Amino acid sequence: MSELYIQYEYWFAAFQLIFAMLGMGATLTVADFKDVLKEPRSVTTGTLIQLLIVPLVAFVFISSLGLVGGVAIGLALIAAIPGGTTSNIFTYFAKGNIPLSISITAITTLACLISTPLVLGFLIIDYLPDSFTMPTGQIIREIALTLLLPLIVGMIILRKLPSIAPGVSTWSIRLSLLGILAIVVGSSSAGRLDIKAFGETNMLLVLGFLVLIAVIGWATAKLLKRSQSDSTAIEMEVIVRNVNLAVLIKASMFPASDNANSIGDMVLFTILLYGALQMLIAAVIIFIRRRSAV
Repeated sequence: MSELYIQYEYWFAAFQLIFAMLGMGATLTVADFKDVLKEPRSVTTGTLIQLLIVPLVAFVFISSLGLVGGVAIGLALIAAIPGGTTSNIFTYFAKGNIPLSISITAITTLACLISTPLVLGFLIIDYLPDSFTMPTGQIIREIALTLLLPLIVGMIILRKLPSIAPGVSTWSIRLSLLGILAIVVGSSSAGRLDIKAFGETNMLLVLGFLVLIAVIGWATAKLLKRSQSDSTAIEMEVIVRNVNLAVLIKASMFPASDNANSIGDMVLFTILLYGALQMLIAAVIIFIRRRSAV
């Protein structure tokens, strides 16, 4: 399994991302985006937090703590990617504004075609080896082909074949989860996920960054006097990032086939750790919001 994973890491990442976005697209219609016009303040707030505030927080966090190497790059990747379809599901369970969550996810997913390469270039260029060249064009192509194209195909399936769309969505999400499992198992068996090498301090740093952006997302929504339903949607969008995309970009920038690539291992561990922690934080928010709604 380890040799297979190292050889085909990029395609493992592409597989799980394509099916995740296909599953999301099969639940969306053009009508879902009408809330962009009906609730411009909440949509704008959530979008700006995602595209501007989170990257700025990441910049301050990384620079002020003097982070370098794989952890700094991993956090930068997390800050540069949009929210994923999981944020919509968690918003539903937390009794948040689901159409708002879907609208913010869709807008930031489209925007990341441009924003992700820009944010990455801004945040991590100083932490990369001198010989490294940011694959901006490749990142844009990957976002278009593995993020936007499957999303559009899923929406077309829902529009043209609504009877099979729920099944397509369900099985696509399951296949995506299978892809994530394969990445975790493959990375572990290849020695790429080493908890001891990563260190407790770095684990606390990843948790600290997650808590920080969660608090900022909550505080910004409250400061702008958004309703609790809207605030919940915005919080979930800020916290629950599209780690599938982050894994794909990591595989492109730091292939597992490079046996000397310790930076890539740290980046992958940072991404997967954040992905696990975001689920726990989201679960806590769901518990609090459902208790307050009783």
